[in-house]
Amino acid sequence: MISTTEIRVRGYHLDVYGHVNNARYLEFLEEARWDLLEKNFDLMTWQSKGLAFFVVNITINYRRPVTMGHVLEVRTHLERFGNKSATLSQDVYMKRENILVADAKITFVIADSHTARAVPLEGELREMFEPYFERRGS
Repeated sequence: MISTTEIRVRGYHLDVYGHVNNARYLEFLEEARWDLLEKNFDLMTWQSKGLAFFVVNITINYRRPVTMGHVLEVRTHLERFGNKSATLSQDVYMKRENILVADAKITFVIADSHTARAVPLEGELREMFEPYFERRGS
């Protein structure tokens, strides 16, 4: 399943060249991850169990400039499941035009919030993320 989040480009997202500043894409991607988590997971239960979602790596490709007024759609799905880490794929499209403007791979762990050490992605944790896992060719 792919999770989608819409973001309207506003003036404060722009750099001196009139297009979205590269750092703002990180915020757009984070907004989409929060949207996915808040809509689909009980974060209060995670917190009560002492678990936290930690990003450990981000790789982003900027494909096309975007200017004020565009509506972006961030499409997020789980691409890889490891023993203690997983990778989300996030693609940013100009929604109306359906043009890819950026794509990113985000590696994350679920960690014990007291020790900051990754916990195994198994059992209940793995089951929670399974619906967002998109196998290649699916």
